[in-house]
Amino acid sequence: MNSFLSLATPGVQQLVPYVPGKPVDELQRELGLTEVIKLASNENPLGTGAKVIEAIQATLPELTRYPDGSGFALKATLSAKLNIDPNQLTLGNGSSEILELVMRTFVLPEHEIVFSQHAFALYPILTQAVGAQARVVPALNYGHDLSAMRQAITAKTRVVFIANPNNPTGTLLPEAELRSFIADLPTHVLCVLDEAYYEFVDPAVRTESLSWAGDYPNLIIARTFSKAYGLAGFRIGYGISSTQVADLLNRVRQPFNCNMLALAVAEAALTDQAYIDQTIALNNAGMAQLTDAFKALSLPWIPSSGNFVAVDVKQPALPIYQALLQKGVIVRPVANYEMPDHLRISIGTEYENSVFIKALQEVLAGV
Repeated sequence: MNSFLSLATPGVQQLVPYVPGKPVDELQRELGLTEVIKLASNENPLGTGAKVIEAIQATLPELTRYPDGSGFALKATLSAKLNIDPNQLTLGNGSSEILELVMRTFVLPEHEIVFSQHAFALYPILTQAVGAQARVVPALNYGHDLSAMRQAITAKTRVVFIANPNNPTGTLLPEAELRSFIADLPTHVLCVLDEAYYEFVDPAVRTESLSWAGDYPNLIIARTFSKAYGLAGFRIGYGISSTQVADLLNRVRQPFNCNMLALAVAEAALTDQAYIDQTIALNNAGMAQLTDAFKALSLPWIPSSGNFVAVDVKQPALPIYQALLQKGVIVRPVANYEMPDHLRISIGTEYENSVFIKALQEVLAGV
C-alpha cells in the first residue's frame, strides 16, 4: 500500500502545521472551567461593531447567491479610503492568503526567501510548502536587521518578507530605514510588507507605505481586517501593489475566495471610525496596564507597536503558560519563535488584563 506521505511534494512532507492559539471552548472542556480569558491570538476584545452587525443582517437574505468574485464594492470603498487605484488591490481570505498568493505566483523551488528571525511563523511554512529555500537573518534587538537582510539577498532571492510591526515581538522599523531598504532592492526581488497591525501604530511614527507603491513596483503591502477592525472570524484581508503585480495575483486567486458576508462586513467596518478609535484607545490603555504590571514584577518586555506584548518571564515560559491555563487564562508561548523565556500577551479589556495579571502574579509566586 502506498504511503500518501510519499506522494506529497518534498516541501509538504517536512512541514509542521501552524498551531493557532488554544480555543476557549477547548480549555473549558479540558478543565471544566466556566470562565476563560483568552489573550493568545491578538484579537480585538471589543466585540463586533454595530455597523458590522447591521451589514450581516442586511446580507443574510442573499446567502444563497455566490459573492461578487471581483469584490467590486469593497475595492471601491478601499480605493476611496486609501486613495489608490482599485486595480492595485487583491482581496484575500485574510492577509495570510495574500502572502500565499505571492508565493504561488512568483516562487519556484530554485528560489530563496529572506525573512528575519522571530518573524511571523507563516513565512517559513509558505517557503517550505513551495519547496523554496529559506534564508533566516538573525534579529537585531528582536526586530529586523535590514542591513543584514540586504546582505542575504542573492541572485536566487525572489521574495523578502518584512512584518512591520513584527509579530510576535511588536518591533517597528523607522520609516526612512525601511524605505531605503526597499529602494535598494534588486528589481528581481519582491518585498512583501506585512502590515497586519498597521492601525495600532502611533501616527507619529507610522510608516506611510501606501505612497511608495508608485515608486517601487516590486512592493506588495498586505493588510487585514482581522485585528483592529475586529473581523478575525470572517477571514478578510487585502494586498496593495502595482497594477501589474495585482493582475498576476488575481490570476491565481480563486474566484470566490472571499465570502459574501466577509465582503459586506469589511465594507461596513471601513466606515466605522468610532469603532477604530475605541479600539486604539482600549489598546493603549491596556498596553500601559500590562507593562506597568510587568515593571512591578521586574519582568522585562519588548516595547510593542501592536496589540500584543512579549514579556520575558526570566525562566522557561512553557510551564508558566501551562500554569496559567489551569487558572483559565490563555496566552501564547513563543518558543517556536526561538524565544523560550517569553510569553506573548494579547491586549484585552481592562477586566481581562486584570485577570491575567492576578493569575501571573500567583503563578510566579507559586500559588
